[in-house]
Amino acid sequence: MRLAIAPVVLVSLAASLTACSSASAGGTKDAGSAGDGKAGRTAESPATVTVTPRGQDAEAGHPVKVTAHGGTLTSVTVTDDRGRTLKGSMEPKNMVWVSDRKAVPGASYTVRAATRTKGGTTGTAEAAFGTADAGKVNKTDWRPGAGATVGVAQPISLVFDNPVANKAEVERQLRITTSNDTEGSWGWVRDWSGRDRVDWRPKTYWRPGTKVTLRAELNGTDSGTGGGWFVRDYSTTFTIGARQVVKVDLDRHRLTLERDGETVREIPVSGGTPGGDKRSWRGTAVLMAKEGTINMNSETVGLGNAYDKMVDQSMRLTWSGMYAHAAPWNSRHMGVANRSSGCIGMNSADAAWVYRQVRVGDPFEIKGADTKGTVEAGNGFGAWNLSWKEWRERSALD
Repeated sequence: MRLAIAPVVLVSLAASLTACSSASAGGTKDAGSAGDGKAGRTAESPATVTVTPRGQDAEAGHPVKVTAHGGTLTSVTVTDDRGRTLKGSMEPKNMVWVSDRKAVPGASYTVRAATRTKGGTTGTAEAAFGTADAGKVNKTDWRPGAGATVGVAQPISLVFDNPVANKAEVERQLRITTSNDTEGSWGWVRDWSGRDRVDWRPKTYWRPGTKVTLRAELNGTDSGTGGGWFVRDYSTTFTIGARQVVKVDLDRHRLTLERDGETVREIPVSGGTPGGDKRSWRGTAVLMAKEGTINMNSETVGLGNAYDKMVDQSMRLTWSGMYAHAAPWNSRHMGVANRSSGCIGMNSADAAWVYRQVRVGDPFEIKGADTKGTVEAGNGFGAWNLSWKEWRERSALD
């Protein structure tokens, strides 16, 4: 909701307005003085200026607006208390200037404006205002990290600490640029943690070598009810690596690594045990992290006391606990039957090889007749299991 603020007119405040004619201070000529041959007349007054917001406790989240009355604006400078300048643009006829960014919480601003009337009289004006503190602050965690090289299925993902009711307003502040004009869309999902999350994925897998930059210009944006204010911007730049796709056929008990459309290697695997909660997920799961040797405890994924062991070459595929990893205890079932507790198990040597080959962001395309469903969008990076139309519908702007 836009704050209604009565404009402040900068015309009578000696400390904040300086006006001068277009003539020099020492050579001003009275229009009615002797020798000009004209009847006396009143000198033209300079234009007046109004600025919003105003005061020292104004609400943040609104652009700074400077308006000239009785003339036009020739220049406007808005500077905050840290010496940063707000960029902005003139509206038609140069009577109004509006900042590109919004005033942020807990900041002080100085506004300087220069004006000119139709008759050529110039003037300068200065004003100051401050914004109220944020009170409640919202923060975000994002992936991938700056400087990373990731696989062709890696989305850009932002998870927010607090609820985001103003989804459209937040989404408008997110800027994606790519080196080859990749088509893509934001989509809102419920993260596995229960928090609000927004991901950006391309229409199809990324083209290898693409340079991607995210600029989340969120400072001064209100999350909405229960969310609080954003008080900083975020940015990251990363690169897309080689096109690698891991295809897992649970019916054939085989994992195939493809690179640039060519099969690199096929190895035997054992997936989740059919007929119950130990079944694997199907669909496209994106490699989230290479976690190495970790402790896996079935109680953390709702499977009681099924297992509690150290596992090598662990590659996380979902937040709900599906991994690809070494499973030497299950060797007799590799390539023969699905007998795991939901993960994709391999012999130690095969798992070590896969671990060396894959990178975060590589897609694992999993299929099988007896699975427990498709990986959801918020369970890891499951956005690829939605059609392009379905994904675009999750944008708050489309």
